Amino acid sequence: MTSVADYQIFEAGDVVLQSGATVPSLRLAYKTYGTLNAAKDNVILYPTSFSAQHVDTEWLVGPADILDSDRYFIIIPNLFGNGLSSSPSNTPPADAPFPAISYHDAVAIQRRLVEEQFGITRIALVYGWSMGGMQAYHWAACHPDMVERAAVVCGSARCSPYNHVFLDAVKAALIADPACKNGRFVAKPVAGLRAMGRIYAGWAMSYEFYRDEVWREQGFAAQEDYLAATWDTAFAHRDANNLLAQIAIWQNGDISHCSAFGGDLDRALSAITAHMLLMPGQTDRYFDWRDNERELPKLVNASSAVLRPIPSIHGHRAGNPIRIPADRDFIKANISTLLQS
Repeated sequence: MTSVADYQIFEAGDVVLQSGATVPSLRLAYKTYGTLNAAKDNVILYPTSFSAQHVDTEWLVGPADILDSDRYFIIIPNLFGNGLSSSPSNTPPADAPFPAISYHDAVAIQRRLVEEQFGITRIALVYGWSMGGMQAYHWAACHPDMVERAAVVCGSARCSPYNHVFLDAVKAALIADPACKNGRFVAKPVAGLRAMGRIYAGWAMSYEFYRDEVWREQGFAAQEDYLAATWDTAFAHRDANNLLAQIAIWQNGDISHCSAFGGDLDRALSAITAHMLLMPGQTDRYFDWRDNERELPKLVNASSAVLRPIPSIHGHRAGNPIRIPADRDFIKANISTLLQS
């Protein structure tokens, strides 16, 4: 383990991936908050979402916050491809294709981190939003021996066909940029990243958000002003090759895509024993709440499983409500109830 800036690195060594490829010197970046108690039973694992690094998601960690760092020892593992953990941008050689990493691979290394670095055998809660929520689902299905509770916020057990189409559009916008050569970017795709942001603007927010001109609450006088300031630059600071790597992880996400379940989603869902909270956004357009509705009755072995859609017009952003007090309060109340179960 080495320390870098405000986070640490778990050196996983040479790792054979689910695909059969070997990644030499795989590195998992992570940050911890709070104190691990003597019993090592106050652990919350909080995987990152698409393109995000721990600094982007730690807003809900703190004393008496959604994830209470006074009571819990919270670990944020950075998903591969986000620029801190092993990613195209930091894995040599720079001109070679980055190996296809899956959620199963990511969760396997996260398990090694908590066991080898901290001696943790039980996790009180795995909490995740979006791609983080998909990782929480993978944890609950693949490691039921460790997971007591899981909160899947705006996520699903499998990337749906509709969600896949959205990601195809994002990928198409990126690779249409002339900076993309043979599937890799040789320069910053400025136009492609801007186009990607405009696609996200329509999918991430809801019909009601634009109909009711909710962007005015953020101080914008016109819709175009909101789009230009918020979405045209949303991904400008990210590495495009990293984004492609994470899109691939997302599109191939499926808790049953492993030897233990053989692609049988019902079997994978029925393997879950944790207390499960499925908390989709009521107006989320790509992690549709109906995915969770279909999953719920298949969680037959979960200690308890509840579906609590976030009653919000903020679409997918309802699950990451940094500046949306009502959505934030809803999430906090439901997480508090889950942690008492």
